[in-house]
Amino acid sequence: MGGRRVESSAVAALVPVLVVLPVSLTALALVWLLVRLAWDVSYTWFVLGYLAGAVLLFVRPIQSAILTRLLGARPPTRDERVRLDTAWRSVLQAARMPRDRYVLAVLPADELNAFACGGHLVVVTTLAVETLPRDELAGVLAHELSHHLGFHTVALTIAQWLSVPVLTIARIGFFLQNVAAAATSSYASHSAALTFMGRLVSTVLTAASWVLLSGLLVANAAGNVAGRGAEFQADERAVMLGFGPQLSNALRRVVAMGGGERPRSWREHLAATHPPARTRVAKIDAIRRTRDELRA
Repeated sequence: MGGRRVESSAVAALVPVLVVLPVSLTALALVWLLVRLAWDVSYTWFVLGYLAGAVLLFVRPIQSAILTRLLGARPPTRDERVRLDTAWRSVLQAARMPRDRYVLAVLPADELNAFACGGHLVVVTTLAVETLPRDELAGVLAHELSHHLGFHTVALTIAQWLSVPVLTIARIGFFLQNVAAAATSSYASHSAALTFMGRLVSTVLTAASWVLLSGLLVANAAGNVAGRGAEFQADERAVMLGFGPQLSNALRRVVAMGGGERPRSWREHLAATHPPARTRVAKIDAIRRTRDELRA
């Protein structure tokens, strides 16, 4: 029930990794060409060194010191620690997990939300800490712990790491495209040949940037599909841990505050990282009824 095991959502999350990998390798090749001007390193070792960086994202001290800050989160204050500790202790006891395996952090945000990241990090928003009753907070924490127990965060974290060079190169490409367009307008407008060359360079940079971003968008869409499946599996495990009613009540609170709505278009559906809150509540209640019937 509380043991760690690789669930189907963790395997499905490998799809966005496979999608973004060739795009990331292309972006890394462009970065390598620049790095090679100052440092004589082979492309293979450069790529292996970057991929090794993904391993560091799963080291607990690095998550506490670096990843937390990159996410904009921080350690809990004394008052937040008091509220979190009681709820967190009950979840860890139910899952039979040691207290020092995971790191709690708080994200300053005016929304009811929480998420799991890396291999040990659980982040809760300030509004969730301040607003949720202790039992509902425990339900939310049980859900996030379930992501770690099911290894849902591993492949998605790797996919995010692989996305960094793609975003970097795309942004550089769009910046250079703007520079080329501005230079063409300012200095080459009197020459048809220079104007053509400037526009050609601008078009090539724009096309290259969009090719890279297109691969990233496809990977993100695949990641969102896997992520929605992971939410249902984490909800089910939270029910198994005994926190179904608490999690269901927390989700109802989200609905009451106008969150977790059903996507209205296919674009919103592709961009949605979570299933609608009402759907999750219905599935949680169905799992609870089934468990009660089996016990009767």
